[in-house]
Amino acid sequence: MIDRYSRPEMQRVWSDENKYRRWLDVELAVCEAWAEAGVIPADDMPPLRAAAYNHQRMLEIFETTRHDVTAFLRSITETLGPEGRWLHLGMTSSDMLDTGQALQMVAAADILLADLDAAVDAVREQAVRHKDTMMMGRTHGVHAEPMTFGLKLALWWDELRRQRERLAAARATVCVGKVSGAVGTHATIPPHIEERVCHHLGLAVAPVSNQVVQRDRHAHFITTMALVAASLEKFATEIRGMQRTEVHEVEEPFGAGQTGSSSMPHKRNPELTERICGLARTIRGNAIPALENVALWGERDISHSSSERIILPDTCLMLDYILSIFTHVVSGLRVDTGRMWHNLESSRGLIFSQRVLLALIEEKGLARETAYDIVQRNAMRAWDEGDDFRRLLKADAQAAEHLTGAELDALFDYSYYTRYVDDNFRRIGLLPAPVAV
Repeated sequence: MIDRYSRPEMQRVWSDENKYRRWLDVELAVCEAWAEAGVIPADDMPPLRAAAYNHQRMLEIFETTRHDVTAFLRSITETLGPEGRWLHLGMTSSDMLDTGQALQMVAAADILLADLDAAVDAVREQAVRHKDTMMMGRTHGVHAEPMTFGLKLALWWDELRRQRERLAAARATVCVGKVSGAVGTHATIPPHIEERVCHHLGLAVAPVSNQVVQRDRHAHFITTMALVAASLEKFATEIRGMQRTEVHEVEEPFGAGQTGSSSMPHKRNPELTERICGLARTIRGNAIPALENVALWGERDISHSSSERIILPDTCLMLDYILSIFTHVVSGLRVDTGRMWHNLESSRGLIFSQRVLLALIEEKGLARETAYDIVQRNAMRAWDEGDDFRRLLKADAQAAEHLTGAELDALFDYSYYTRYVDDNFRRIGLLPAPVAV
């Protein structure tokens, strides 16, 4: 991933230096387990524990071996004496590769979970702040009925909590190691060594494996990140829509001296949320090779390896990046409550059409079809002629036969639509439950 879309902590997790350090952690954990089993003499362990790989030397050896694991091991054993023979004892390459990679995925997941916590907190704060901020609810991009901005954000908050649960479950899925030797039979390295190694590294043991940890686990991890990104794109798309000049109900943070266009100095574009959308699409694309990596030949091939070198780090880096952007946007969101109210009023009362319809049906006893005809007839005139919906209803003889002017005025009440907002907030935990008397 390019530096522009990478944050330092996640970069360190997926750096070559950290990858090889994790490989060495696995190799030394296996040596410790063999020593506990009495296979490696105690006197050989101090130099093994002090062993280090030489990156430059590893690259030189790789030019000959064309195998990164053998190059890695040889760069270490060259600096050791006879005790070097104990490295990689009974292991196959994937014992080290998959277990080391699991350590990287777990570290990455921990960063992402912390990112999600920050996003959840930012949305929660804005949801509570704007619990009663009236705005226009829209379906198909068209005015529907009034709601509150806080209720919109409460929905986002609840969705982000679900995504966090999914990511925590995906973390648990990939938090496994395997040290079972070629094709997973444990013929050259017994199960108790595997169990000791995984325990030492803080991993669970893959209960059964072939030569690799099964890639449904990795697919779960990446598709979960794609799901998180899909939610972020959903939220970002909504913010972008609400920032359109004709709507202008919210704005991304826009710093002093920031520019929105090279040619038009007036521009304040939703470029942060657009960036979230673009990278979310890229993350989703990585879910496809992750799913296709599940099917390998026999006990393994390495068709998964090349794609994982790209999709695992890049997906983690992109999601870490767009989560941080999203939290920044939400925390600094400019909310124009006056514009929200202006937009509510701009449809000249049409948004109360369902209230009038229900009053004619429930309270006045009209057939639904008759009531619908009365309301729609006047609503279409309001649309087409730019007239006030309430005034048209009062002037309609058939409507006036059933609803007085005072009754109509009572129906055009915004508070009707927000009377259960607190109940929704309590239901999901954004407000405390009422105290029983």
